[in-house]
Amino acid sequence: MTRYPLPVPSQAGRRFLVTGANAGIGFFTSARLAAAGAHVVLSGRSPERLDAAVRAIRERVPAASIDTLVIDTSSLDSVAAGAGEVLAAAPLDGLVLNAGMVHVPGTRLESPDGNELVLATNVLGHFALLARVLPHLADGARIVSLGSLATRLSSLRVDDLQLERGYDAWRAYAQSKIAAQSIGFELDRRLRAGAAAAPRAASVVAHPGYAISGRTPTVPGVNEPTAATRFTDALQAPWAQGKHRGAEPVVHAATAAGVEGGQFWGPRYRTKGAPALQQPTRTSSDPDVGARVWAVAEQATGIRFEVGA
Repeated sequence: MTRYPLPVPSQAGRRFLVTGANAGIGFFTSARLAAAGAHVVLSGRSPERLDAAVRAIRERVPAASIDTLVIDTSSLDSVAAGAGEVLAAAPLDGLVLNAGMVHVPGTRLESPDGNELVLATNVLGHFALLARVLPHLADGARIVSLGSLATRLSSLRVDDLQLERGYDAWRAYAQSKIAAQSIGFELDRRLRAGAAAAPRAASVVAHPGYAISGRTPTVPGVNEPTAATRFTDALQAPWAQGKHRGAEPVVHAATAAGVEGGQFWGPRYRTKGAPALQQPTRTSSDPDVGARVWAVAEQATGIRFEVGA
């Protein structure tokens, strides 16, 4: 039987930006990349939590090459400011679009820009970031968008992504993840269409399975579940894994040889297990849906996102 975590090829000399890197999948993805020798920019909305994540990584990898960048993906102004800092530094070899709300509000809230808050945080902020930094990616770069098993458990109302006709917390989360996957696959199609030969970057989608805090090692300042959470999450052990394991498909999508744009990676047994190539939902991989979601994102952000060669 294949054991994991699988070894990560040397990432020496490569630069990655990971959004939502102060906790969960983003933290463990960043830690794995840093341990493999990459320079990792940890992005999040809280400087204090980012500092805690940096300390935790350096405790395990003292020579880690890491720095931080404050970006709140729910705010287009924050995204624009963060993108400006990215553009002022060396090109990126990888971009992991992980930041997002999992515990969503029970009532419809709006972002500073007037967009539905979950959509803004999980989708629109990343769309705006991509639009600005895509030309700054190095040749051969990989863009990894975070998908979710939730995409299999809900439909998508492309004509109401903002949930103005009725808000439901579950639909807000599930629709946002379908939209995130859809944009990830649509980006790959546009990169291929705009390239005379092989596209200069690859857009891949990965999901962490069912990854929960109580199955995750304690990391001070990053993951500190209560004893009660440990107990209840242990009852789900047959079908759940820790977030350190949930990061494995993401790291694989970002670094492994043979990964191609347009692919969908997740745990072998869907909710847990070593990274394996999987089949996305028909909705999230549908080109017509992708084009419509892309158009909604352009309208909501006010950004015309042209993908060149």
